[in-house]
Amino acid sequence: MAKLKYDSMMNDVRDYVMITVGLMLYAIGFTAFILPHDIVIGGMAGLGTLVYFATNKFVPVAVTMYGVNIILMLSGFKVLGKAFLQRTIFGATGISIFIGAIEGYFTSVPPLIPDVTMSVVLGGILCGLGIGTIYIHNGTSGGSDIVAALVSKVSNASVGRTLMIVDMSIVGLTFFLPFDGDMQARVQSCVPRIIYGWVIIFIYSYITDLLINTNRQATQFIIFSSQWKEIADRINKDARRGVTVLDGQGWYSKHEVKILMVWCRKIESMSIFRIIKSVDPEAFISQGNVNGVYGKGFDIMKVKMKKEKKS
Repeated sequence: MAKLKYDSMMNDVRDYVMITVGLMLYAIGFTAFILPHDIVIGGMAGLGTLVYFATNKFVPVAVTMYGVNIILMLSGFKVLGKAFLQRTIFGATGISIFIGAIEGYFTSVPPLIPDVTMSVVLGGILCGLGIGTIYIHNGTSGGSDIVAALVSKVSNASVGRTLMIVDMSIVGLTFFLPFDGDMQARVQSCVPRIIYGWVIIFIYSYITDLLINTNRQATQFIIFSSQWKEIADRINKDARRGVTVLDGQGWYSKHEVKILMVWCRKIESMSIFRIIKSVDPEAFISQGNVNGVYGKGFDIMKVKMKKEKKS
């Protein structure tokens, strides 16, 4: 029992360390390569940037981010649950601290990369790597991540695609920021910035989906172990996935064996491996990608039924 608690604690520690790494990647990508070029991106960072420019750079981006994140966390508590809220508090606090600590420096010096295109591409890649890393380890930085997580609870829309829709709307608000000049000058100034913002969204949404599996591909495990009961119980309890137990026979040994079959999301496969290894490092495991798994806990069958002809 003590070993199980220790393994569970170490897994949580690894997750929080990697979430922190993801938060740092996102903060660096945003503050060092995007914000210095006065470009608005999506998410709470983008909303914070809008407020930052609307107040003539008086309200820091990190302050707006954290304030709005608190509101979203309170709104999504009942749907997302206590565990999600705990990691969201950690992520939202961490991202605000990291951005708040370095945004003042990077906005007070010339951009590290003067070329806007190269700078925003690199910033978008770092942001995507950061978001993807956070999600892989069951974390969130808050903001539109909360919206994406809420949508993923009730639909099959990918996280990256959901983020793209929400974030493109935020970037579009750049056009309505305070501006000295006529409509033609506003268009010439704002439209390129909006396009750059949309390019960044596409980049980090694509990288995010690449990391956490765009098509939500499932994984099938076939497990042989003498400690199959404990493995099955742990998968049920810790991974919250169902286990099917089959009877089998080793033809060489002629011994009766129990076979465990488990289906899970690809991003959950590492958790299954951890459970198996902690119980029986000598277990025989087969892992394979599955094109689709439909039913409770997975995807919904979206098939239109033929209408019955009336006699």
